[in-house]
Amino acid sequence: MQIMGGRACIRGMRIPVSVIVGQVAHGATQKEILADYPDLEAEDIHQALAYAAWLTQEEVHTA
Repeated sequence: MQIMGGRACIRGMRIPVSVIVGQVAHGATQKEILADYPDLEAEDIHQALAYAAWLTQEEVHTA
């Protein structure tokens, strides 16, 4: 994934990971996402979700 203005993007495309993860969160199917973004592949969606899961593994420290 590359960065676009500080945002992680799908393999060099100008499609932020957050857009794909947001669509999944709002109930879009893989088929619908691929129809909306014809340059994407199913593996791109998988990698976006894996990246989002990885981000949530950070430890949260409270003061």
